[in-house]
Amino acid sequence: MISLSHNQFSYLIVTASYWTFMLSDGALRMLVLLHFHQNGFSPLQLAYLFLFYELAGIFTNLTAGWLATKFGLKFTLTTGLTIQILSLYLLSQLNEDWSHNFSILYVLIVQGLSGVAKDLTKMSSKSAVKLLAPENNMSLFRWVAILTGSKNTIKGLGFLVGSVLLATLGFYKSLLCMLIIVSLILIMSVFLLKNGLFSTKKNIKFTDIFSKSKNINFLSVARVFLFGARDVWFVVGLPVFFYNIFSDGTTEGKQSAFYIVGSIMALWVILYGLVQASSPRLFQNKENKDPNLIQISKKWVFYLFVNIISITLLFLIINEVFFKNLVLFLGLFIFCFIFAVNSSVHSFLILKFSKKKDVTLDVGFYYMANATGRLLGTFLSGYTFQVGGLMLSLTVASAMIGLCFFFTFFINENNENLGN
Repeated sequence: MISLSHNQFSYLIVTASYWTFMLSDGALRMLVLLHFHQNGFSPLQLAYLFLFYELAGIFTNLTAGWLATKFGLKFTLTTGLTIQILSLYLLSQLNEDWSHNFSILYVLIVQGLSGVAKDLTKMSSKSAVKLLAPENNMSLFRWVAILTGSKNTIKGLGFLVGSVLLATLGFYKSLLCMLIIVSLILIMSVFLLKNGLFSTKKNIKFTDIFSKSKNINFLSVARVFLFGARDVWFVVGLPVFFYNIFSDGTTEGKQSAFYIVGSIMALWVILYGLVQASSPRLFQNKENKDPNLIQISKKWVFYLFVNIISITLLFLIINEVFFKNLVLFLGLFIFCFIFAVNSSVHSFLILKFSKKKDVTLDVGFYYMANATGRLLGTFLSGYTFQVGGLMLSLTVASAMIGLCFFFTFFINENNENLGN
């Protein structure tokens, strides 16, 4: 029989809560995106629906690290789950008789609450890894990769679940189903987690949330452009592009398009998660030495730059619709593999660069940068697709990966002492 320490048991509860939350988060994104696209919202209006979701992440990540350091991870986790329940309930009260503009404002605010909830739970689970994982680099890398990979795989399943729920139960009943599931997880967390879990400081200053580490600052800027580049074509452009291809405008055609688009997006995120979880195996060596993951991060972001440039150029020069769509589809999944490795290495490096006593602050600061990139990418996804179609979205994504490549080269092992 496996014996778990109290901290390990607590970590399992935190992780289970995070997984359940991400399932509901992925389902909610597809519900909102497809439901409102079906109701005639433009690509830019669809992007607006997610702006507060990403904007909330910027401020939440800054304050979440401070709150967790002061009050513990149970506080931030259960607060996040409670806010998600509230946001699901409020979204279920949406009235289809409201005007487009008022509906956008209402959903935008509710999605902002969901964004707060997501980043409170994310920071809680990511910080717990640093505090529980063994000290050597590869062990920490494996723990981080498994957590981030499994999370994204489950979020991918959420995309599929959201599409299926929308096609079978409809928008409102689907929201109520998710509300019940998240409520059960909240009850489990309240009763099974110890108060003050992983809290380290009681007299922390709010100004301590800003990182003083050069490597963390450069890594955070690179993260802005890495995730901005993904979301600029992934959030609105790709789902709407594929929906327009597969839907013939009939009721049956729309339902079929829901399944197909949801399946494609789900498959992408599931594969993304599986690659993340298994990425440490790519860098194992026969001598069993720790690989230089700083140099590896520079090499793989270059691979990503070559990939997105190639997709963009081929999409531009190929005129035949079938081959253009084939390039997009295959390029999307090659991008998935390379992006997942980059994301996994980045997630390891932030914990490597963080000191244990400041881990919730550093992780919060880093994921604030992540949320900034997603906010920028989300807005540009709707704007570029509406103004110039998917071609403009791909061009902007290429430029952002180029900037990520540039800032990654400032990360240096000699910048500071790491992981104290």
